[in-house]
Amino acid sequence: MSSVHHPVRRFGTVPARRRLALAVPVVLVSAALTVLTGCSSTTGTAAAQASSASPATVGTAAPGTHSPGAPEADRPAAPVEIAIPSIGITSSLMELGLNADETVEVPPAEKGMTAGWYTGGSVPGEAGAAVIIGHNDTRFGKAVFHDLKKIAKGADITVTDDRGESARFTVTGTESVSKNSFPTEKVYGPTEEHALRLITCDGDFDAQGHPVNNLIVYATLD
Repeated sequence: MSSVHHPVRRFGTVPARRRLALAVPVVLVSAALTVLTGCSSTTGTAAAQASSASPATVGTAAPGTHSPGAPEADRPAAPVEIAIPSIGITSSLMELGLNADETVEVPPAEKGMTAGWYTGGSVPGEAGAAVIIGHNDTRFGKAVFHDLKKIAKGADITVTDDRGESARFTVTGTESVSKNSFPTEKVYGPTEEHALRLITCDGDFDAQGHPVNNLIVYATLD
């Protein structure tokens, strides 16, 4: 599915064609805010970061984030695995960037059991908000974050990078929010914390079979 830009003064929604696990709003770094949200069983819906540090051109990595072309010694290590032992989740991590329409990629439906790290945010373990997105379910069935709703405050989350080093986080809270009022600034905005956010879909289904909420897990570095 290709998302439809929907300029609004406040956060709004873009309907999707079929049920899926994931829908996250978008805030673009531009003169005006453009908001996208919805569910789809293919790539094309997700969220972009509310700018932290200095504004960056949409489509480039924010300062301090992973740049695939950078020399090994000059770039931060990229996260490659997430583990949440208390709920039995372990997944490799794909990198999620921006689509041609400036929405953020989500893992494709056929890779529903793989979570993704949004490269426009912080690297997990560094200062700022690192965001990992995963499906609840897809047209193929249950997906990687299907049981994320079972996570409890105080649970451990470990993110391992491509150099074999691990960052351990502790869950500080969760919230299920309407996609119409997603707290974009709270999730993606600047923070001095070494923060981690996990996002999937949640809640009841609307008449079209789309989940009406997003589940957000907040965690900080130990």
